Amino acid sequence: MTVAVETGLWQLDTTASAVGIQHKTMWGLVTVKGTFGAIHGSGEVRPDGSAVGTLTLDVASLDTKNAKRDTHLRSADFFDAGHHPEISFAARSAELRDGGRVHVVGQLTVRGVSRPLPLTARLTGQDVTGLTLETEFTVEREQFGMGWNQLGMIRGRTAVTASLRFTRATG
Repeated sequence: MTVAVETGLWQLDTTASAVGIQHKTMWGLVTVKGTFGAIHGSGEVRPDGSAVGTLTLDVASLDTKNAKRDTHLRSADFFDAGHHPEISFAARSAELRDGGRVHVVGQLTVRGVSRPLPLTARLTGQDVTGLTLETEFTVEREQFGMGWNQLGMIRGRTAVTASLRFTRATG
């Protein structure tokens, strides 16, 4: 059964949303986890049921619970926050399918490099106050100019998780 989502403008509830990353380092022995403290987003559900939207992450808000590592991640070796302070995802189309699955076709921009990123999200909560989407996907950091890998310590793909709560935009 497919559920309908009300048409109109939606705003990300930043207090009820989270975006995190994790990547294995130290030759796969340590998993580094981090969360972005500052995220913003909005979307629109069109009358035909399709949706579009944007999500923006403030690179400087990445917190891995290690200040020295966080400073290094913000440097030109990785996110280059001084020149590219935001990571963005633009959902070009999103369609709700059976089982609460949402097929999303979008574009991820990191360090000024944009790449297409199709993904599947799940509609995990819907009530009178809003809706929650959750997704998990992986990215190759080298595709976004993050090739720093001292002594081959960093391997594999970076996992991204997001739980995004949207409420009806007012005004």
